[in-house]
Amino acid sequence: MQLALNNCQLGDYKFLYVSPERLASEMFREALQEMKLNLIAVDEAHCISQWGYDFRPPYLQLADIRSSFPGIPVLALTASATPEVQKDICEKLLFKDFSVFTKSFARPNLSYLVRLEENKFAHLLKVLKNVPGTSIVYVRNRRKTMEIATELRKMQISADYYHAGLDHQTREERQQAWKKNATRVIVATNAFGMGIDKPDVRSVIHMDLPDDLESYYQEAGRGGRDEKPAYAVVLYDKADLADLEHRCISNFPEREAIRNVYKALSNFLQIPTGAGLDISYEFELTVFCKQYQFETLQTLNCLKVLEMTGYISLSDAFYHPARVRILAHQMELYKFQVEQPAYDPLVKGILRSYAGTFDDYVRFSETELSRRTGIEVEELKKQFIYLTKIGILDYIPVTLKPSVTFLHRRVPEGELYIPKEILEQRKLRFRIRADAFRNFLTNPHQCRSILLLSYFGEKNLQRCGTCDFCRERNKLALNDMEVETLSEKIHEVLQLHPLIPAELSKLLTDVPVDKLEPVLRWLLDTGDLGLDFIGRLYVKSE
Repeated sequence: MQLALNNCQLGDYKFLYVSPERLASEMFREALQEMKLNLIAVDEAHCISQWGYDFRPPYLQLADIRSSFPGIPVLALTASATPEVQKDICEKLLFKDFSVFTKSFARPNLSYLVRLEENKFAHLLKVLKNVPGTSIVYVRNRRKTMEIATELRKMQISADYYHAGLDHQTREERQQAWKKNATRVIVATNAFGMGIDKPDVRSVIHMDLPDDLESYYQEAGRGGRDEKPAYAVVLYDKADLADLEHRCISNFPEREAIRNVYKALSNFLQIPTGAGLDISYEFELTVFCKQYQFETLQTLNCLKVLEMTGYISLSDAFYHPARVRILAHQMELYKFQVEQPAYDPLVKGILRSYAGTFDDYVRFSETELSRRTGIEVEELKKQFIYLTKIGILDYIPVTLKPSVTFLHRRVPEGELYIPKEILEQRKLRFRIRADAFRNFLTNPHQCRSILLLSYFGEKNLQRCGTCDFCRERNKLALNDMEVETLSEKIHEVLQLHPLIPAELSKLLTDVPVDKLEPVLRWLLDTGDLGLDFIGRLYVKSE
């Protein structure tokens, strides 16, 4: 890093890319003073907004460097921000004039298709069969990436998988194979896509739901960048909607849970009240949760809230622990254990402690595995390195030990202050975003593009003509005015009392049957109308 900073100071480099976390370093700020700065550009600027979908506390410190460089222009960039988030970005970066330059979120060549499907894999095959060319398949679970890619290969479809648990070289190789069309389909978590600009992606298929429309828009928008026709497909079932609802609850723990985690954390690190300011401590989440019998995901969310409120800071290594995958086949591994008994305790410890190591990389704590096996940590690492060298497994160590830094002196947990906007208001906005995404998926009465663009603040919109809603609407062979007029007439009559179609036709004497019938089918398909047990039409939506 020092060499890079020296080159920047000497003028050899024109661009310097840094993380917000790096800007917090005193050494880096001192080095920055010696550079000839011309522009400060903040990428992924929605991360600075409390109401952004991917808020990261270190981004809040970005405005601090402006005072050291008065007169240097500042540019904030993001691909997906609602009007509310745009305003918040301008305020957080101390822009005097809220100059916002936006391009329409519309992607005319991208068709949005949504399907409620019980057998999602069968429909995935159907999409890949009907839409030739490169594809991205998004899922939320790392194991799913491997399972779906394996099943696709069984169907003679060139596929591979990608997630953040793979080592850097493997990720790079798979990404390049896909970009060069050696691999047709990449099955990935949301770790895949940042910085990817492959123009000829013909389909982006979501088999799991992201949290919100911002995330979905960014991921779906990786299709059709060459401006040729492409498809953004969502395959979901009722369990996916239930999972979306569960996230609204699990992502935001109760205040009492946060206070309990804070108290336990302070005791775990042996920090007395009034102490701990600006001190970093090594911290193993799994060991901590085991000692206090905490549920891991809820504890992580509590720690994230404490980070957002400025009480603590979590290191990058905290989010990226060591990983291991067994490469040897089971019989080969068994033979190795018999022939090399010195390594048997470690192999057994891995197999007993972590499921799925034959299939994929599994995250683990070196400290916890050391405790379970009785092998000292340094000896454990030596054995891992040797087993990697001879091809028994692949071990990815942490580059730094995970740590937590106390940014305030420890306070009694009863005095822990959690601002309303950190919990209740963020939870409310998460709920609003989740509800907007659910409406995008389940609304049968509106063009998908209009739903999406309205969410991002665009007005006076026209039907896209290519989404699944519009495709069905286009089959009516009637213009929008005719459909709207006929729908209003049908609603007026049926609001009085239910009628069978023949009775309705007799009352609407000025409406030709060849126009009435397709509009009725349309209203039934979209859920505006229903049929009772004797076949009478009635209004459902009003």
